Amino acid sequence: MLKPTRNKRRIAALAGALALAACLALGLAGCAGNEGDGTGEAAAPATEQEANADAEAAAEAESGTITFTDDLGRTVELPAQIDKICPSGFTAQQVLLTMAPDKMVGLAQELNDDQLKIFGEKFADYPVFGAVLGAKDDLNREAVAAAAPQVIIDTGEAKKGAKEDLDALQEQLGIPVIFIEAKLSDYGAAYERLGELLGMEERGSELSTYCTDVYNKTVTTMENIPENERVRMAYLLGDNGLNAIAKTSFQAAVVDMVADNVVVVDDVSGKGNGNEISLEQIALWNPDLIVFQTGSIYDTVGDDPAWAGIAAIDSGNYYQVPNVPYCWLNNPPTVNQLMGLQWLPRLLYSDAFDDSIEDVTRAYYSTMYNYNLTDAELNDLIKDAVPKA
Repeated sequence: MLKPTRNKRRIAALAGALALAACLALGLAGCAGNEGDGTGEAAAPATEQEANADAEAAAEAESGTITFTDDLGRTVELPAQIDKICPSGFTAQQVLLTMAPDKMVGLAQELNDDQLKIFGEKFADYPVFGAVLGAKDDLNREAVAAAAPQVIIDTGEAKKGAKEDLDALQEQLGIPVIFIEAKLSDYGAAYERLGELLGMEERGSELSTYCTDVYNKTVTTMENIPENERVRMAYLLGDNGLNAIAKTSFQAAVVDMVADNVVVVDDVSGKGNGNEISLEQIALWNPDLIVFQTGSIYDTVGDDPAWAGIAAIDSGNYYQVPNVPYCWLNNPPTVNQLMGLQWLPRLLYSDAFDDSIEDVTRAYYSTMYNYNLTDAELNDLIKDAVPKA
C-alpha cells in the first residue's frame, strides 16, 4: 500500500506547508489560540506517528518519490508521477492494456492483428521485451533498460520465491519492480491498487467496480443452482481435441465455478495446454456439453465418426471459446476470465439471467478495452459460442 496514498500525501504536505506559513505570519500564539481566554481552542497535539508521517510525506514531496508496499510485502521507492510502465510478462500485459495502455513503453508479447484492432495500431511498433518469471525467462533486460520505464509491474498469483525473484530483477536493472495480486475472486482489488499506484484512481475505481459486480452477480446466480443440477461439461483443446483442462486446476477456475467439470484426473496440470487424455476417456466421462478452445477441432468434430456416441457431439451441444483479444476462459488466466465468467454461465443457464451474452459482451469490451463492438464484430465474435438458431 502507499504510505499514505499519492493524493493524500500531496494534500498532507500542502496542508502542512500552508499551516506553517500561516503560523509564521500570525505568530505561534495566534495560531494556537489564546489559552484560558476562551477566544480560541488549543490545537490537539500531534501523535508521534502522525508527526513521523508528516515528516516522511514532506521529505518525499521534496524528493519527488513515494514508497509503495506491494502485494508480496515488498516496500519499493517509486517516482511520485509515473508515466512509463513495463509489464513483467503476458498476464501483466493483459492487465495493463486494460488499465493504462498509454503509459506502456513496450510489450511482453507481440500483438496479433485482432488485438491491434482493439488496442491500437501504435502497438505494432512497440518493442517486445519477452517475459520474466514465467515458464521461461526470456526477458530482454537490455531492451527494457533502453526503454527506461519508471516501474516494472508483475501481476497474477503470488508464487513461491517471487519476492526474491523480483528483488533480484530490481537489483539487476536498477528499475523498481512491484507485484499486484490479480485473481478471479478479486480483480477489483487489483485495479484499486493499480489506480493508487499510477495516479489513475478514477479509472481504477471504474474497473474495480465492474469486476466486483461481475463476480458477485455470477456467485449469487450460481448459489441458486444446486451442484447436482449443473451442466456436466468438458473444456477440450489441442490439435486433436485430446487435451483437457482438469477440474481444480488453475486454468479451470471459471469452468469449475459455474459447471460440473467432468475432467477429473489424478495428476492435475496447471499448464495452459492442460492434461493429455484419450478419446476413450472422454467417452467414459460422456459430457453433455463441450467447449473447444480456438485452434482445436470444433469445425470438424461433428463429422468425425470417432467422436460419435459422445452425448455433447451427438446433440450438437458443443461450442468454441472466443479468442479475441484473448481466450475468454484462460491461456493465460487473468482479467480475460471476466468475460468467460459472464459468457459461460449464460450459455449453460440462460434462463437464470436477465441479460444476454450479447449484452454482457458489449459491456465488457466497452468497459475493459474502451472498444465499442459493431454488430458485425459482435456476431463474428460469438457465432460459435452461442446456440445455433
